[in-house]
Amino acid sequence: MAVAIASDLTIALSKGRIFKDTLPLLAQAGIEPLDDPETSRKLILDTSHPRVKFVLIRATDVPTYVQWGAADLGVAGKDVLMEHGGEGLYEPLDLKIARCRMMVAGHPDADISSRRLRIATKYVNAARAFFAARGQQVEVIKLYGSMELAPLVGLSELIVDLVESGNTLKANGLVPLEHMHHISSRLVVNKASWKMKHATVQALVHALREAVDAST
Repeated sequence: MAVAIASDLTIALSKGRIFKDTLPLLAQAGIEPLDDPETSRKLILDTSHPRVKFVLIRATDVPTYVQWGAADLGVAGKDVLMEHGGEGLYEPLDLKIARCRMMVAGHPDADISSRRLRIATKYVNAARAFFAARGQQVEVIKLYGSMELAPLVGLSELIVDLVESGNTLKANGLVPLEHMHHISSRLVVNKASWKMKHATVQALVHALREAVDAST
């Protein structure tokens, strides 16, 4: 069922799994891209609704674009939002897509309660907050990929990473040691857009909530 949209809306999305999983939910609201993002080189896509556009950006940039008003809404993983901090954003809806877990992982005999730990991760803020809540001061090493390598070569005792099947950990002799957070993709809204375009944004949130409920 198409949503009645009375204001221009820009929705920030990232290519890949989140985009693919978000499209069916938006389609239920009558919003579909006119170009295939996998083949088009466009970064701004027109949609089936004349007042709605998609902007395609890196997943880690979605909260920033929404915070600063370059997009009215966006879809971002909870892991990205925790690192961003959520300033300038409302998070009205869990879309329940791209689900996984944020875990502490390492060798099976690793001592997670040790007072001196080095943690390798790209989720620096989440890792620090988690261990601080446990009363542990840790040294966090920022990495951008291949987290599993860090304990194997002695860079760190533990890693913090997203785990879906656990197969990559297992293949490298590592195991999940402690669950940190359930991760899924969330709809985020710019605070000014929430006020200035309230009726339109609320209508879209309502339509997406119905689509989520129907798919779960």
